[in-house]
Amino acid sequence: IPSVSSIVPESCLLIVVGLLVGGLIKGVGEKPPILKSDIFFLFLLPPIILDAGYFLPLRPFTENLGTILIFAVVGTLWNAFFLGGLMYAVCQLGGPGLNHIGLLANLLFGSIISAVDPVAVLAVFEEIHINELLHILVFGESLLNDAVTVVLYHLFEEFANFEQVTILDIILGFLSFFVVSLGGVLVGVIYGVIAAFTSRFTSHIRVIEPLFVFLYSYMAYLSAELFHLSGIMALIAAGVVMRPYVEANISHKSHTTIKYFLKMWSSVSETLIFIFLGVSTVAGHHYWNWTFVISTLFFCLIARVLGVLVLTWFINKFRIVKLTPKDQFIIAYGGLRGAIAFSLGYLLDYKHFDMRDMFLTAIITVIFFTVFVQGMTIRPLVDLLAVKKKQETKRSINEEIHTQFLDHLLTGIEDICGHYGHHHWKDKLNRFNKKYVKKCLIAGERSKEPQLIAFYHKMEMKQAIELVESGGIGKIPSAVSTVSIQNINPQTLPLERVLPALSKDKEEEIRKILRTNLQKTRQRLRSYNRHTLVADPYEEAWNQMLLRRQKARQLEQKMNNYLTVPAHRVDSPTMSRARIGSDPLAYEPKEDSENLPIITIDPASPQSPESVDLMSEEPKGCSGLPPSPEEDEEGLVMRVKEPSSPGTDDVFTPGTSDSPSNQRMLRCLSDPGPRPEPEEGEPFIPKGQ
Repeated sequence: IPSVSSIVPESCLLIVVGLLVGGLIKGVGEKPPILKSDIFFLFLLPPIILDAGYFLPLRPFTENLGTILIFAVVGTLWNAFFLGGLMYAVCQLGGPGLNHIGLLANLLFGSIISAVDPVAVLAVFEEIHINELLHILVFGESLLNDAVTVVLYHLFEEFANFEQVTILDIILGFLSFFVVSLGGVLVGVIYGVIAAFTSRFTSHIRVIEPLFVFLYSYMAYLSAELFHLSGIMALIAAGVVMRPYVEANISHKSHTTIKYFLKMWSSVSETLIFIFLGVSTVAGHHYWNWTFVISTLFFCLIARVLGVLVLTWFINKFRIVKLTPKDQFIIAYGGLRGAIAFSLGYLLDYKHFDMRDMFLTAIITVIFFTVFVQGMTIRPLVDLLAVKKKQETKRSINEEIHTQFLDHLLTGIEDICGHYGHHHWKDKLNRFNKKYVKKCLIAGERSKEPQLIAFYHKMEMKQAIELVESGGIGKIPSAVSTVSIQNINPQTLPLERVLPALSKDKEEEIRKILRTNLQKTRQRLRSYNRHTLVADPYEEAWNQMLLRRQKARQLEQKMNNYLTVPAHRVDSPTMSRARIGSDPLAYEPKEDSENLPIITIDPASPQSPESVDLMSEEPKGCSGLPPSPEEDEEGLVMRVKEPSSPGTDDVFTPGTSDSPSNQRMLRCLSDPGPRPEPEEGEPFIPKGQ
């Protein structure tokens, strides 16, 4: 019935079903079953926690770990002591029925009822699709506060048996919190590494691959509980550690099996927990005390709101993305209680706690209020406050590239600033993982595979599977690699993927090039401002050069009028050098050639058209003197131009060849025109030439 499920959360409906079933069993004269703590903690809770830990969104979780820990540790301690202290005051003032309840019993009750329940939070928050930040804050708090709850519960239970509690006992109790939480994490990490290492050798027995994941996770939980450590922390640590390595080793079918089996198993456990809560409510022994129950409910809400407001005010001083008042309201309103509190209350011993029935009644009342009232009204409130919802977007290669680039950039910025933030340590951890851990825990060539390539293959495989499931196998593009298809049509894998590797010499050469080029710092350009324009010192010289070139062009045009045919262009320095190289004997220097016209070539700057210069501008015949027979035999001689002095500028210093007569002489030598007839008079260049 969609209209009902859109208003009432699934957890509320399941509790109602449990109440009806329990009432029906009791109506026919049978005794309804009660949710025993052993069944809850050993069989029903682990699948839900493993599902949450294995598929935990690691990036938002680690980025907000500090905030989550403050809410989980400080917030839970505040709730427990605030609620326990106030309930002790209520018991002292509440009349004859409550006077006998001591401080330790009230603190124990406060520690049971103060913890946010992960099962209830998951059931409600997954339905309202809240944004990722708020979801991970509330859900992360519900997961990590287990260590505080376990420590406080066992601590106050033990203290209740003591005749006198000393300062040493309190200090040891405080230290036990670190032992329980860190010990649970250590147990989980050990079993996670063992599971990843085992999955390296399961390529020939794909059928039982999922079994190792469930087996080692459950062993981590049991080992932690055996030593009174935090089983929930152990399960989360095991799931987070094993997942990246296990998924790299196992087949795609095994991955699908793990995913759907965990989802199904956690859903079944969640359903049974809420139904049993309803049945146990009908079947259990209750002792109703209006003062105690109403005070518990009221102080629970007050403690939660005050704790969130004070802690958020403190946290926002250090956060870049601040928690807004809307976020604070959702965090405070999302502090749901559930079956963990009920099971811990059910574990209490009648010998030491004769008020157990009253505690259980108050616990069930708080659970029902948070699940029904807060769970049903949180969705309309989210819509009313226009809180940002979760956006379902598929990750792309582009997003992955930019994410990795920004991580790398932020790590570099932190290193330059000398501030070792979480990006620095994350980069160190990734390097250690890539260098050592992956080689030990991942089989074959995938241990050397870059993260981006692995992500691409994962996306490719997912796309291919979706195409096959939708019946579009014919539409698979030819670009899809065999990696995507190998699990659809199993085939033998290549022995090893060839990865390009640079040799040491090549790597050193690249580094040397980068080092020499990156050290040349660029000159900083000034920003343009019309009020602060500075005269360019080179501007005048450029203008002079342009005027000189303009005059040279005008002289060229005048010289063309004197020639019978259009003048050819002067050979470029490159062509001149080519001619000298092709026939060096024709241009070899002869003896007694001091008075000959000399064409000089400046080999240093072949790009410049001014590199060909005339040092001796008076050619034979053009000077008006008759040529001698020796000169007639020798011809033209090429000489190398003398290098300019260090202080002169070849561009801006006018040379001897820039005068009009030199330009005219250059034109005469470059193209004398056709040889005239004898009757036309005196030729332009004498016959002796």
